[in-house]
Amino acid sequence: MGRSQSLPRGGDPRFGPGGDDSGCPILHVDMDAFYASVEVRRRPELRGRAVVVGGVGPRGVVSSASYEARRYGVRSAMPTARARALCPHAVYLPPDFPQYTAASRAVMAIFRDVTPLVEPLSLDEAFLDVAGARRLFGPPAEIARAIRARVAAEQGLTCSVGVAPSKFVAKLGSTRAKPDGLLVVPAEKVLDFLHPLPVSALWGVGERSTEALRRLGLATIGDLAEAPLGMLRRAVGEAAASHLHELSWGRDPRRVTPEQVEKSIGAEVTFDADVADPLEIRRALLALAEKVGGRLRRAGQVGRTVSIKVRMADFRTVSRSRTLGVPTDTAREMFDTSWALYTALDPGERVRLVGVRMEGLAPADETPRQLTLGAPERGWREAEAAADAAAARFGRSVIGPASLLGRPDPRRNENPPRP
Repeated sequence: MGRSQSLPRGGDPRFGPGGDDSGCPILHVDMDAFYASVEVRRRPELRGRAVVVGGVGPRGVVSSASYEARRYGVRSAMPTARARALCPHAVYLPPDFPQYTAASRAVMAIFRDVTPLVEPLSLDEAFLDVAGARRLFGPPAEIARAIRARVAAEQGLTCSVGVAPSKFVAKLGSTRAKPDGLLVVPAEKVLDFLHPLPVSALWGVGERSTEALRRLGLATIGDLAEAPLGMLRRAVGEAAASHLHELSWGRDPRRVTPEQVEKSIGAEVTFDADVADPLEIRRALLALAEKVGGRLRRAGQVGRTVSIKVRMADFRTVSRSRTLGVPTDTAREMFDTSWALYTALDPGERVRLVGVRMEGLAPADETPRQLTLGAPERGWREAEAAADAAAARFGRSVIGPASLLGRPDPRRNENPPRP
């Protein structure tokens, strides 16, 4: 959908926390400035200050900004250098994904206490279908208020909730309710809510599509709803035209689908400066393999296919993959395969970004492990599991591969993982 700043907050008395929710079984819950809020929660001295989380190097990107920082124009996905120019007095912090993942799990557990029909979209937002929860917990708006209260009381975080007949409208509602708000869009008033909004609020309408539609005089969702389909097809193509036309009339039949097993787990890093030294790239791949291996083991998953991504200085991006004979969750096997893929690629030019990803995932406890003739009884997996235990107790920085000791940590500008 379009950028959230295109939706002004509130102002219409027909849409608020007390609207008729009788035909509104769908909730969209969106945590407010999630990464920044988690940082403020564990560092109370930052409360009320501008806080920006993201890559801290010259090529870093903002992952999250507190609302105090947003007043200066700082936004997610903005280059950190630009954010520093807009808000030099902000506190800039590197992301701590284990902390955010733990907070996300706690919040999602609150959602699942209400209904099993929870569909996470990312660490900080989810759809809920509460139709079956009314008997126990009351009408949807009351459920939304109870969820917001529990998240605040138990996690010290705030969230915004949209309550609506469909996923699309519920998501728009939570965006318009931000920060720390609740908005109900009654079923009979969906078009009253939708049609004044800008076309950029529609799912699938980016900057290019917005410009193409505006050239046709279609500035609002209402304009688009009344436009002939032929005009829309010429502007955005056959499939997109039908999709946008349906949404403009509030038609979104998609159901809430409970969380499915991740299909892949990966990590990547953007270097502060383009790199040509193979040893530095090797260290980066090793650090990324360590991170992916840890995430696999925490998720109880093993994978069959290792892939790497390499982005050159000119932004050309290439990927290579190899399927292993036996599923694994060990960083050593991922690194050996990643390095072999990189050396076979032999880019011969400066590199801007590298990434490591494990695909073809399956539950570790349901996947038989093939024994290798002559292999020691205990090997890399046991060593890495012991390292996981030490890291959980004393912190990740106290243990790691010897080849990373005394070197700059290439993970310092790690890009946020995408769900």
